[in-house]
Amino acid sequence: MPTSLLYSAHNDDFTVRVRKSGGAWQDLYEYRVQVDTDTRQNASMVYFDFDGSVEIEVMKNNGRFDQVSVAPLSSAVKVQREGSILRMTLTQPERFSLQFDDDRLHNLHIIAGKPPSPRPTGENVVYFGPGMHTPPAGTDYFPVKSGQHIYLDGGAVLKGAFDLAGVQNVKISGRGLLWDPGRAIDLETARDIDVSELIIVNSDRKDAARVMNIRNSQNVRVRDLTGFTSGKWSDGINISTSQHVKVEDGYLRVSDDAVVVYAVADCPLCRQKAAQTGVPDPNPPGDTFDIRVRNIRIWVDVAHALYVGHFGDNAHPRTIRDISFDNIDIANLDEDDPDWEGVMAVYSGDGTMIRDVTFSDIRVDRIEEGKLIHIVAGNNPRYNKAAGRGVDGVTLRNIAFTGEGMPSPSIITGLSPQTAVRNVTIENLRIGDRPVRTAEDGDIIVGGDVSGLKIR
Repeated sequence: MPTSLLYSAHNDDFTVRVRKSGGAWQDLYEYRVQVDTDTRQNASMVYFDFDGSVEIEVMKNNGRFDQVSVAPLSSAVKVQREGSILRMTLTQPERFSLQFDDDRLHNLHIIAGKPPSPRPTGENVVYFGPGMHTPPAGTDYFPVKSGQHIYLDGGAVLKGAFDLAGVQNVKISGRGLLWDPGRAIDLETARDIDVSELIIVNSDRKDAARVMNIRNSQNVRVRDLTGFTSGKWSDGINISTSQHVKVEDGYLRVSDDAVVVYAVADCPLCRQKAAQTGVPDPNPPGDTFDIRVRNIRIWVDVAHALYVGHFGDNAHPRTIRDISFDNIDIANLDEDDPDWEGVMAVYSGDGTMIRDVTFSDIRVDRIEEGKLIHIVAGNNPRYNKAAGRGVDGVTLRNIAFTGEGMPSPSIITGLSPQTAVRNVTIENLRIGDRPVRTAEDGDIIVGGDVSGLKIR
């Protein structure tokens, strides 16, 4: 831990230590992570890497507690209590949180990973060693060039972001920490990018302080990424007008949409250049397709968990297609704006056509407020300038929701024959212990201009 952060980033709510079985205990640094933009509370986070098995001890320092729970519910972690001390043994990597008396705003997140990839060698390697690092004077970003492999040592803390605009063949890896970077990793017209193993912690210092933006880019792989956000519009991973993107094996606690797939260009630099020169972009933003998201755990304090659509460019109508979300845990979701509710949401607006979206093996622990399913083809006057071109082909397979919380009814509806929802299939949806066989069973409102709906 860099001396400059030793006290300013610490949260004393918990004391946490780890050891190899039978070995000496090692104290961990308990980071303060801000959560929930509505209330701006301070939770805690520790992280470490291991192989084999490891023992963990946790002590809650401030006040007594009666119960402790683990989130997500699918976690294999078993907690044993001896007085005020909790003990756990892990035999595989786990990302989970502990809630004391169901306090979800001051909980402890434990990021226990496998050892990161070894430090690479070669002339194109940029290495950040243990200690604090800041960007070049006058900037918020660390420079990145095509062909580089950037490696963050496990003891490295970077107070800045990475700007990957226009680069190719770049890797960023290592168990380093990006501390309050704003837009942590920003891709624009990038190709062949691999980002893995990092931990990103953002406060509400900046709006739209996302974990990762992927815009107008191709061949992007994101692995083993952990991210926290608490600012306004601060999504987790935002993917738009991009192709061939894989996101796998991560943990996100965010104060806006966790993983979103859009069709809006969002490229002011491209528009400025075109206006100045009169020459259109030679590589204009295209459709969004071949997006794979799997094996991640999500905690949403505001907005959606998994979201496809909504925004687009009416002057250049695009299609979002071939999108899949697989093997995902949603520990919590809270959203009280009806226009933005949905654990699994698909919305066609702004001339966008959405085809072939699959949600499979999704486990939802709790919906504080919000909908489980939100599939709409429409024209929302708050956010759209024109109607979408519809939704055709959505599959929800092996979806399990505990029923806990106060969810509002799910919705599937179109706007008109030209802006319709077609061919939605729901297979093996369970709410509580009940299998859902009809829309009524699942508290699903089916509106007009919906055809080909199957529930089985």
